[in-house]
Amino acid sequence: MKFLHTMVRVSDLDASLDFYCNKLGLEEVDRVDVPQGRFTLVFLSAPGDQGGQVELTHNWDPEDYDEGRNFGHLAYQVDDIYEVCERLQKNGVTINRPPRDGRMAFIRSPDNISIELLQKGTSLAKQEPWVSMENVGIW
Repeated sequence: MKFLHTMVRVSDLDASLDFYCNKLGLEEVDRVDVPQGRFTLVFLSAPGDQGGQVELTHNWDPEDYDEGRNFGHLAYQVDDIYEVCERLQKNGVTINRPPRDGRMAFIRSPDNISIELLQKGTSLAKQEPWVSMENVGIW
């Protein structure tokens, strides 16, 4: 058995691609438009790792999606959690659970999918401003 991908439905494909690719840093590896089904599938992966892809499913007819909490979360390992969180913040992404411990942070996509960021290897030394930051919203 081999894990292939996780699918999340997105209401605005352009906003989602901006978030997942331009801000989070994933890369588009495949795209399939299905006119007869009125949907588009976009497959994303972390740079250099095409395993464990995220499939964004965009239904062309408008739908409302709830908070996404019943989905759980996506998790990505990062080389420097502080650098990633700082870059995300500078790009307008709210850090819902800051990396106070130098190990873990949570953010949310435009469709409120919870995304966990985990420090590769051991936790980084605790540092400001992260240590003093409070949680924001739900994650």
